[in-house]
Amino acid sequence: MAGLLKKTTGLVGLAVSQNPHERLRILYSKILASLQTMPQDAAYRKYTEQLVNERFDHVKTEPDVGRLEKKINGGQIEEVIFQAECELALSRKMAGWKPWEPLVEEPPPNQWKWPI
Repeated sequence: MAGLLKKTTGLVGLAVSQNPHERLRILYSKILASLQTMPQDAAYRKYTEQLVNERFDHVKTEPDVGRLEKKINGGQIEEVIFQAECELALSRKMAGWKPWEPLVEEPPPNQWKWPI
């Protein structure tokens, strides 16, 4: 286990992951399953799916944690795990919010004009 070589992440509140590959496999699978509930043309689904699939491929093909961190380029593997946990929570919220649906009512005429 390459993940067991370090004793600390050096980041307060972020413990060393004992099995980062397995943790990321589970998280990425759950994120992809959550994204399947959204329309295929939803922007959030398209771009999140692309990023998660890229990272998931790295996790599947790279057994060394150090090289995996460099390929993903998201910090330490524990930070990548934390990012995946947050993305999973967000994807579930997005499925409930349904931002791809049309607005309930028209916005005020100058809502996006700045300065007024």
